[in-house]
Amino acid sequence: MSESDPDRVAADHTRQDVVVAHHVAGGTTVVSLHGEIDTLTAPTLSERLDALTAGPRPDLVLDLRTVTFIDCAGLGVLCRTRNRTLARRGRLRLVTESTVFRRILRVTGLSDVFELHARLPHPLPGPQAAAAQ
Repeated sequence: MSESDPDRVAADHTRQDVVVAHHVAGGTTVVSLHGEIDTLTAPTLSERLDALTAGPRPDLVLDLRTVTFIDCAGLGVLCRTRNRTLARRGRLRLVTESTVFRRILRVTGLSDVFELHARLPHPLPGPQAAAAQ
């Protein structure tokens, strides 16, 4: 099998986790993502984000600054995470500097659905502080 073998490339791609790390700061879970969020990586990412939004009032920041590609399956994961977060009276923020990603959101009608930031918000207030604003 050579490096250009599509099956090998797909297998390597599915093994790659798009979640670099996550940490909690002041009650907010910050999840750093990288690489491609697509039909191959979306199921694993969805499971991880489901676990992070399982409790009451989740406060989640997804750092997408090093994401290089997102397809409709990736957008579906973001929408699912948003819906789960809101259903539990929480908050979801996306961090991206990408004009391409912002254009994708605009074209798909999702630009007003997500709370977008160019950099990590500081300080990271919890959902209670956001509700008070």
